[in-house]
Amino acid sequence: MLPADHHIESLRTLLRDLINIYSPTGKEHEIVGFLFDYLKKEGLPVKMQQLGGGRANLLVIPPYTEIEAVLVGHVDTVAAHDLDSFGCREEDNLVAGLGAADMKGGCAAIIEAYIAYWKRGGLLPPVALALVCGEEEEGDGTRMLVKEYHFPWALIAEPSDLSPCFSHYGYVEISISTTGKRMHASLATGGQNPVEAMLRLLLRMSGYFTRDRPELVYNIRDLCSSRSGFAVPERCDVWLDVHLPPTAPQGRIMMEIEEIVIEQKREDAGFSGTLSFTNVHTGYELPHKGELAEKLKRIYQEHRLPWEPQAFRSHSDANLLWAAGIKPIILGPGSLEQAHSPHESVSFEQVMLAANIYYDLIDSLGDNTQRR
Repeated sequence: MLPADHHIESLRTLLRDLINIYSPTGKEHEIVGFLFDYLKKEGLPVKMQQLGGGRANLLVIPPYTEIEAVLVGHVDTVAAHDLDSFGCREEDNLVAGLGAADMKGGCAAIIEAYIAYWKRGGLLPPVALALVCGEEEEGDGTRMLVKEYHFPWALIAEPSDLSPCFSHYGYVEISISTTGKRMHASLATGGQNPVEAMLRLLLRMSGYFTRDRPELVYNIRDLCSSRSGFAVPERCDVWLDVHLPPTAPQGRIMMEIEEIVIEQKREDAGFSGTLSFTNVHTGYELPHKGELAEKLKRIYQEHRLPWEPQAFRSHSDANLLWAAGIKPIILGPGSLEQAHSPHESVSFEQVMLAANIYYDLIDSLGDNTQRR
């Protein structure tokens, strides 16, 4: 457990401050500067890992010890739905605002847990702290992290309602383009319009997902045509998100999706379209075994929490860590249902509980060799 009551107010203040700093992907400069000063003031050996363009990860890497795990949080958010109302709002136990669940609540909890352990006796545990940029888009912060460092385990404070996630969905991002001939709107025919061609293809794909692969989660987003005025557009583009269960045959599914476009071309001689897989992340499934898993089980028992491991259904930095040979567990306050929503919020009680779980895990991994 966190050793003193004053950490509760410190945690609430930090969470409030983080939410009040606007930090969409690519514009993390202010929040990184704030947290660098925050950690430096506490005496932690924090350093910046430069990403270019003035952006940076924040790292605390204990020296002279073998690192057993890294606590990971991403400091960026999606863009605000409304720039006039993205900031922190509090009502009873709820803390609302952009990033409250995804994942400034988790970031505040891992930071305060790490500081609390450090303050207890000036000790650094064999646990690193990584606050990274860019998760909501390309994951460039985590890509840079794993270029320079390797850790056996990672605990990521993504919103999981405090359910430990030892398995993770895979993710495929698909880009599709259809093309046609630009002409006056009064001369348009259905067969020549790339928007109609795209809609026919999407209906075929929707049928495939619903009928043949109901276990997948797909999302059609960013459907747009070239601006044409009073004319047939010459192009239509769409992006699809597909989330696959951890053990789904990802390669086979990608080939089935490609076959849908091939079938469309066979049946429609005038169809002109291309498909590409712009991002592919494999899922994984870890056994609930090993020293870290056993420590977490005991911590859950001590807090009288149900031990019910789940699969994390979205893509995250965990996919990149897994690809780099690091075993990631996702465990954080808040829910995916709240993430990216206009009314995002997190239970402060759950943020406090998360901080206690992180502190107990750090304490269980800690030793007495790292002193100031």
